[in-house]
Amino acid sequence: MVFETKLGQELRLRQQLVMTPQLQQAIKILQLPVVELEAMIQSELEQNPLLEIAERPAQESTLNGDSLALDAAEISSEQSSAPGDELNTALDGEDATPELSAGASTELRDLDRIERIDWAEYFQTYSNNWQDTGYDYDEDEEEERRLRLENTLAQKTSLEEHLIWQLRLSNLSEPERRIGEAIIYNLNEDGYLEASVEEIAAQLGCEPTQVEKVLLKVQKFDPPGVASRSLQECLINQLRVYGMEDSLAARMIRNHLHLLEKHRYAEVARLENVSLETVNQALKVISLLEPKPGRDYGDSKPAYIIPDVFIRKQNDDYVVLLNEDAIPRLRISPYYQRVLNDDQISEETRRYLHERLRSARWLVRSIYQRQQTIYRVATSIVKFQREFFERGIAYLKPLVLRDIANDINMHESTISRATANKYADTPQGIFELKFFFTSSVKASSGQEVSAQTIKERIRQLVANESPSEPLSDQAIVEILRRENINIARRTVAKYRQALAILPSSRRRRLEQPS
Repeated sequence: MVFETKLGQELRLRQQLVMTPQLQQAIKILQLPVVELEAMIQSELEQNPLLEIAERPAQESTLNGDSLALDAAEISSEQSSAPGDELNTALDGEDATPELSAGASTELRDLDRIERIDWAEYFQTYSNNWQDTGYDYDEDEEEERRLRLENTLAQKTSLEEHLIWQLRLSNLSEPERRIGEAIIYNLNEDGYLEASVEEIAAQLGCEPTQVEKVLLKVQKFDPPGVASRSLQECLINQLRVYGMEDSLAARMIRNHLHLLEKHRYAEVARLENVSLETVNQALKVISLLEPKPGRDYGDSKPAYIIPDVFIRKQNDDYVVLLNEDAIPRLRISPYYQRVLNDDQISEETRRYLHERLRSARWLVRSIYQRQQTIYRVATSIVKFQREFFERGIAYLKPLVLRDIANDINMHESTISRATANKYADTPQGIFELKFFFTSSVKASSGQEVSAQTIKERIRQLVANESPSEPLSDQAIVEILRRENINIARRTVAKYRQALAILPSSRRRRLEQPS
């Protein structure tokens, strides 16, 4: 067998997307929620001397619906005359500019050559806060809007700090205090003791009886039930604090906790030789106890939601307003404007400022693109889900990414990025933009019903059911079928689990006395 190697040249023409650093930055900024975007802008302000926050709002351009949406597929199709480099040319080239006015485009191209330019005109035409909606907030609405956006948070005392503070105020010896500290440091976030008495004793080189003695004292600390080793001990300790350690509620917890978990109240009444009414009263006491005493001292910080858009009704229509307060207004420092227009600066300084200017330009452009893309997506959502904004969640329509993508001529991946971790403040409440995208279920009438609407209907049925006779999954199926919604029992079970609703056997409880 003979092998022969030949060298040759072949010319091929193909199209491909080029992920430039600038495009990567634009995509990253589009995906960021408001809080992370604000942190990123702050970081850029610290690193780039040319950027600063504008004290006075610049004149904002009105929305041009077809000007600056960040959409790779759209750009690549429009730039097909340059195969292989269309995305790179559109978003990374020296002369690449958004579809603004001819004057603004010229100004942007001139930025790269650091010539004398009209900075005021540039930042009036091209700002990261560009929307001029004409919507006026009244005084009350503006105050409510301001309060909802305030995120001042005082640092929360941890459970460990709270208990150590009480331990130091206790009349304990130094060895007992060390044991108490070891007990506190071995509590989990719910306030339960994870290590055994023997393990703590071995760790400190003392007797288990000493640890047990100190543990009883720590269990009397606030919050009631802390440092317990089981749910049963936690509930009993709370009743002891309230002077109810010998009550029927305490006996039911000690002897019949497994029956209470299964809602077998009649059996508990028989074993305790009391009436169901008496058991019901004891259950009301138990329901007031805290199964997780460390809950209020959790280390996890609350996640504040800052809406990206506000959807408000104006006359008979709904308008979309961008949250301008959440993103700082950026501008080029006036000092560096003068430096950039100075012919006497050194070549090294010019190169450095040139690079910083390009970075600033891309940041402003990316924020501008993000704002416009979110605006267009939100406006399209309002168009499809108008009935929801008018009448509530029961009227949410089936909607997929493709519907919005086709409506505003963008790629589905862009819609996905623009809606991830973005929130809208609507007349019906605050919702993530992804909430408005929901699958459909065909009704008997042939119409499609949103899966979210079915979940809401299941939630309403469970909320209104009889406490002593909760609806089974099959019963819910039958009710929905009468409402022309045909879904399987396993689908009801799946939706019920998604709503964190227990099965009917665990929802059963005694009727409250009239």
